[in-house]
Amino acid sequence: MLPSTASRPATAGRGDRPVPGLLTGVLRVFEHNLVSYRRMWLTLASGIVEPLMYLLGMGYGMGAIIGDLSFRGDVVTYAAFIGPGLMASSAMNGTLFDTTYNFFFKLRESRQYEGMLVTPLTIGGLVGGELSWAVARGAIYSGFFVLTLIGLDLAEPLNALSAWPATLLTGWAFGAVGATLTSYARAWTDFDIMDLVVQPMFLASTAFFPLAVFPDWAQPIVWATPLFHAVDLTRALALGATGWTDLVHVAYLTIMGLIFGVVARRRLHRLLLS
Repeated sequence: MLPSTASRPATAGRGDRPVPGLLTGVLRVFEHNLVSYRRMWLTLASGIVEPLMYLLGMGYGMGAIIGDLSFRGDVVTYAAFIGPGLMASSAMNGTLFDTTYNFFFKLRESRQYEGMLVTPLTIGGLVGGELSWAVARGAIYSGFFVLTLIGLDLAEPLNALSAWPATLLTGWAFGAVGATLTSYARAWTDFDIMDLVVQPMFLASTAFFPLAVFPDWAQPIVWATPLFHAVDLTRALALGATGWTDLVHVAYLTIMGLIFGVVARRRLHRLLLS
């Protein structure tokens, strides 16, 4: 008597190897990236230097000229004002680097993803694992900023620690966008266009100046950019000045991550399995 179909393990057309669950696939891809970077810790450390130089150079150099600023009714030093903004920006930069240049190399140059999908790994596990690693990389950068803000007495320790989860949300949202845009890239030069968007967005994100200093016509444009929401949310948490408006920031970044995460998964499915 032949066994029933219901008693057979799921194989998804890959021989007799069972297809792992989504969480298992995510963990396997994350572990692969972790092992790959064990000899490249200097690459991770390099992402910490630039925002730290901004903080020291502008926070204390230009801060001596600008003086104190007001944020939601509280007066803070210029260094304390820009510190959380750079913390959010570092999380964005960390995740974008992994889901753009590294992602493109694995997708187009080394064809690594094609080889990974020969195994029982699914597209969901692949995308989830890559995004998880990218968020972890951004979290390393922003976590260093938590220690910096506390060490330089720019934020209360509990407030600085409470701001760290906001950078995880920031990394997830920007990581999903980076993976989606990279799936459309055809050559390395396409990333020059992305840089033309990211750099102005960084400078106009209110990381360095309050929203009120921008012209009236520019303020809605700045408000609509995702990095503004990340910066304002992180700053509010780090300085202990949270309010109901921060829920808008959380909703914005969450919806952004969900939408682009789904699009990235579909794009990878089309590119690699269709």
